[in-house]
Amino acid sequence: MIRKIFYLLFALLGVLAVRPASARVDHLEHLRVSSAAHAATARLELAGFTRAHYFRLQHPDREVIDLLGTRAGARLRLPRPNGWLRDVRMGIRPNGALRLVFTTASAAHMRLVWLRPSRAGRVLLFELRGFGPESSAHAAPPRAIRTRLAPRDDGRDIIVTVDPGHGGIDSGTIGPHGTMEKTITLDIGRLLARRIDRQRGMRATLTRDSDVYLTLRDRMRVARRDHANLFVSIHVNDCNDPHIKGAQVYILSLHGASSEAARILAARENASDDLAGVQLRGKSHTLATVLLNLSQTTTIAHSVVAAHDVLRALDRSVPVNKMTVQQAAFVVLKSPTIPSMLVETDFMSDPTEALKLRQPWYQRRIADAIFRGILAYFRDHPPAGTLFAEERAARLRTLVARNAH
Repeated sequence: MIRKIFYLLFALLGVLAVRPASARVDHLEHLRVSSAAHAATARLELAGFTRAHYFRLQHPDREVIDLLGTRAGARLRLPRPNGWLRDVRMGIRPNGALRLVFTTASAAHMRLVWLRPSRAGRVLLFELRGFGPESSAHAAPPRAIRTRLAPRDDGRDIIVTVDPGHGGIDSGTIGPHGTMEKTITLDIGRLLARRIDRQRGMRATLTRDSDVYLTLRDRMRVARRDHANLFVSIHVNDCNDPHIKGAQVYILSLHGASSEAARILAARENASDDLAGVQLRGKSHTLATVLLNLSQTTTIAHSVVAAHDVLRALDRSVPVNKMTVQQAAFVVLKSPTIPSMLVETDFMSDPTEALKLRQPWYQRRIADAIFRGILAYFRDHPPAGTLFAEERAARLRTLVARNAH
């Protein structure tokens, strides 16, 4: 009898020894929701690095997210429904997932966007956009805010679209003392737009002039709608090393260009207005590919030159992290027809630089440097029909006449 009990205890200990450790549980710390007439965005701030599944239910229309291995944080409060977003509910599934259910007034497009990880965890944006003419994927983007117009001349103005990164529920990087990237980028973006508007022959538009959320492709659409000659996106960097500082300038990578070309070509019959001056509707796949590749090659070449000019101007005024133009597949840089760059003004993770970024004098120094780089680029590469092109032609005529004598 004693021997049987011994064997049973031994077997039980064996089972306990090989029993897997309990899975790590992450926490949803905050949930913030912004709702418009036919759209909504939920910002989920997670303490860990969970996985998410999402799907749609009908009758009524509900958009559902399951956060695997996640629990509600102690301070989590569900937001109140507003307008098109009818209800927000939460519950625990039998498999341990935390389920969030968003009830909407109509069926919606859904998209999950993971923002850049930070030391505190990750941020997940859950974008909802209702079907219908008021809010379809091809609906007009939010109205661009125009700053004061520059003086008009016989030649048309050069248009620069300034894009202050993040906004609304997307705060971007959060630095010491709660400094938010979205605030810094808006301050610098406004200063840059005003500086551009003071230049004869140039005019700025802003993708946002207040604390509002825009999708990345909405920002691109603002630049296309305003016939921009250059797109400049303003951001603040972040990393795990608090001693790294300095500005960086990015343009689109070749990989990003090829993936965007594939997307456009796949939808070319329904996206003829996406490309200013490059009509792909009705073209064969081969011809459309050639036209798009030519446009992208020219645009990237101009982006490289403009980014170099801005980087050199920054180097004369503020610390620069790398004196070479970087390349990445940032979505906002993917316009095939508008030269585009993304300026990381500094690193928020450096406490000293984060403090400087909050100061108006330093923000003005950054904005002035970016402007000088833009001005240098357009003086050497003015778009046809602009005042800058007329002035450059006049300078060349004067130079030729002087050499002739």
